[in-house]
Amino acid sequence: MIGCRFWLVMVRRHVTLIVGNTPSVLAAKAATTTVPIVFASGDDPVKDGLIASLSRPGGNVTGVSFLNSALAAKRLELLHQIVPIATIIAAMLQNPVSSGIQAERRDLLAAGQAIGQQLIVVDVSSAHEIETAFTNLVQRGAKAAYVGTGAFMNSQRERIVALAARHGVPAIYNWREAVAAGGLMSYAPSITDAYRQAGVYAGRILKGEKPGDLPVMLPTKFELVINVNTAKTLGVEIPDKLLALADEVIE
Repeated sequence: MIGCRFWLVMVRRHVTLIVGNTPSVLAAKAATTTVPIVFASGDDPVKDGLIASLSRPGGNVTGVSFLNSALAAKRLELLHQIVPIATIIAAMLQNPVSSGIQAERRDLLAAGQAIGQQLIVVDVSSAHEIETAFTNLVQRGAKAAYVGTGAFMNSQRERIVALAARHGVPAIYNWREAVAAGGLMSYAPSITDAYRQAGVYAGRILKGEKPGDLPVMLPTKFELVINVNTAKTLGVEIPDKLLALADEVIE
C-alpha cells in the first residue's frame, strides 16, 4: 500500500492529479485536501471513508466504484445452479482488510444460510495459504468453491484456477480474466470499463471540473462468463437457461 508519507512527497512536488485504488486513495486523502483524487474501487467508497455521498462526493475526491464485493449472494446462487448437489461449498476469502471484504463475508454467509448450503470459510493472505486451503477444503468435503474479491485474490487468480483444476473443484470468480485463464465461471461488472471511466473522470478534472461535483460512477451492467471447456473437464453440465443468459461463453 502506498502510504501517506509518499503522497506528502508527491504533493510537495505539485502533482496535478492522483489516481489509485482504495488503500492508496485513503492515504492520499490524508495527505492533501486540495489535489484532485480519482479512485477505482470494488468496495463501498462511503463506508470506506473516501467520500461523503455517492451523488455529491464533496471535497477533492471522486471516482468509480464497481461494487464487486456486493455480488456475493448472486454468485453463490449461480454456483448452486451449476453444482446443485454441492451441500458444502468452500468460500476462499481475502483477509478482511476493507469494509467491502467484510460486507462480502456477511452477505455470503447470509445467502448460504438462506438456501441451506454449508459454507466452509477460509481466509488467505499468501500463496502458500491458498495451496493449503484447497487441500484442506477438499478433505472436508467441499464440492464447489466461491473465490472472493480483493486485490490479493485477483493477483493470485492463475494459481487459484490451476489449483481448482488440479482438485477437480468447480469455482466461481469475480473476474472475467480468471475464466479466460481456465476458471469455470465469473459474474462481475467489467473492471476494464470501470478503469476506463476513472480515466474519463481524470480527463474532465484536468479540464477544470471539480471532483466534489462529479457523482461516483457505478456499474450499469454485470457480465456472466462461462468456460464450457472447463465445465467438460470437470464433468459439470451447464444448464441451457444459464448458457442463454451468459454474456460470454468461452469454448
